[in-house]
Amino acid sequence: MNPINPLFAESSLFDQAVHFSKIKSEHFVPALDQAIAIAQKNISQIKSVSEPLSFKKISEGLEIAAEEVERVSGIFHYLYSAEGPDEIHALAQEIASKLATFGSDISLDPILFEKIKTLYENRSQLSLNTEESRLLEKQYRDFVRNGALLSEEQKNQLRAIDQDLSSLAPAFSENVLKATNKFELVITDEKDLSGLPEGAKESAKALAQAKGMSHAWIFNLQYPSFVPFIQYATNRKLREKMWLAYNTKCFQDDYDNQKNILKIVQLRNKRAQLLGYQTHAHFVLEERMAQTPEKVMSFLSSLYASYRQAAESDIAELKDFKKSFDGSNEELMPWDYAFYTEKLKEQKYHFNSEELRAYFPLEKCIQGIFDHAEKLFELKFQPANNVETYHPDVKVYEVRDAKTNDYVALFYADLFPRETKKSGAWATTLREQGLYKGALHRPHVAIVCNFTEPTSSKPSLLTFDEVSTLFHEFGHALHMMLSQCRYHSLSGANVYWDFVELPSQIMENWIDHQESLNLFAHHYVTGQPLPQELVKKMNDASLFQIGYFSLRQLTFCYLDMAWHSTNPDQIQSLIEFEKSATEKTRLLPWIEGTCLSSHFSHIFAGGYSAGYYSYKWAEVLDADAFEYFKEKGLFNQEVGRKFKEHILSRGGTEHPMDIYKKFRGREPDHQALLRREGLL
Repeated sequence: MNPINPLFAESSLFDQAVHFSKIKSEHFVPALDQAIAIAQKNISQIKSVSEPLSFKKISEGLEIAAEEVERVSGIFHYLYSAEGPDEIHALAQEIASKLATFGSDISLDPILFEKIKTLYENRSQLSLNTEESRLLEKQYRDFVRNGALLSEEQKNQLRAIDQDLSSLAPAFSENVLKATNKFELVITDEKDLSGLPEGAKESAKALAQAKGMSHAWIFNLQYPSFVPFIQYATNRKLREKMWLAYNTKCFQDDYDNQKNILKIVQLRNKRAQLLGYQTHAHFVLEERMAQTPEKVMSFLSSLYASYRQAAESDIAELKDFKKSFDGSNEELMPWDYAFYTEKLKEQKYHFNSEELRAYFPLEKCIQGIFDHAEKLFELKFQPANNVETYHPDVKVYEVRDAKTNDYVALFYADLFPRETKKSGAWATTLREQGLYKGALHRPHVAIVCNFTEPTSSKPSLLTFDEVSTLFHEFGHALHMMLSQCRYHSLSGANVYWDFVELPSQIMENWIDHQESLNLFAHHYVTGQPLPQELVKKMNDASLFQIGYFSLRQLTFCYLDMAWHSTNPDQIQSLIEFEKSATEKTRLLPWIEGTCLSSHFSHIFAGGYSAGYYSYKWAEVLDADAFEYFKEKGLFNQEVGRKFKEHILSRGGTEHPMDIYKKFRGREPDHQALLRREGLL
């Protein structure tokens, strides 16, 4: 008798948590095949249902039909990003292909669609509640948007496109990971470390020793290594080398992504037009708050004039400072920007960002996010027992209601860089909240980051930006943890893409305030709280160079929209196209051989195609929402309860504007963002 595949074995861990120690790479493909076979059997049963059709048998049946496929593929994709050795990466394209075929089989099944269509057209007679209505509408629209109304010939074309696309995103992502891991700056002369903070030098020394180089320091392109170097190293040639390495990733090198990008945009455009849309952006934005590319561009234009004017002033000030600082007439280059910005900030505000590190030991910051969750949303966190992790760095917590002690979620925190982990930071789920195996289940949620590691002499001490990232990703996690929905496809962060950043971005606001910082920002040696005068300096400096920073954000937004609203046949040169798309936001010289698109994973290997604008869109929402907290009090329980009840718990069960108005009592004020940035 064959042993049970561990991906299908009953977990003996708390709340059926994933048994990572039992899962090997060779288990995934057989498990996915088994899960697809189960789903196909469930689909056949739905197709055999005769009149009269019921919501429970058809719509709810379809919602849960592929729950094992989603579970197996979810665990795979989680490990692929967070702990993906070569053998996991080797499976990515095969698994993506199987999932694409399975998805097409469902979305292009005429019998299945006809049953959903019949239900949808007769929905007024079904006495559905709000969530049920939303699910049925979503299912109908998903079928239509995935080709259900196409002819057989067109359906076959769509299948072929989806197959091709399914392999391109993993290929793009793998190139970025390999290119990031390949580069190392090895320093053997201690003079070349001039200007660098002690923590950055210690981390570089530890990395070198781990690689058998006892008399060297190694810097790489992971953020905790790259950012301090580009910000503080006085050796301009080495800053240039680091900056170029980062900004030439996957462009005209061993991991060149140019062909992948052009193929991706061609296929996305072809798919959109096959479905009756003008461009991929039109297709995507139909299910966004922004609705159309024209509205997105109008929104970006409403910010552009203010940002451009402020950014020009910022750069002019920085150029003047550079001349007075080093007496040189050399042009301000991109690898100079962070360095001179930090020096000017020190001069203007007598503030160095590194001063804050000592007050942000990671363990205190973790407790800080927990304390905020308790004060705002009545949650408590405790170390989880009888739960496994996939790496020793990962910590797991049981989340409970602070008043009732009811179980809320499992929370995984994976916070340090590894060569097997993608760069950046993200929140995700190992199990979404909602219906599974006939019962409602609580979610298993994770945040995955790449923060500064501890050294032999110091604990992990975070930069302020890393603290912001921690609060940001924790906001996403709260959205997933506090979900109170029946259907997992509508629960948690399964909302319109330009609404999904509201719960994350609003959490960043608290750490600008002394009342909030007093909860966790304590010196790692003395235990003293972050001094009020240092908080004032930090806040005085918080809007420093805001114009240039915000204009740079628009660079990503414009580039994304250009790629996805242009006919790809008109693109002769990838780099010339990028230069043209970003010209209006460029204030520093263009450097030949660099390319942003080649490692722009958000839009080519993530979910942000025609959606990068949503970061700025959500900033409007979070600025307006946080003004409500400031009016009533940072930890006002009434406002916290309303945010929890109307924003965090409802997922995608209602239109996001309706949800927002229930929380705020009105639509968002678009001026709130510019007010916060001091640009009005």
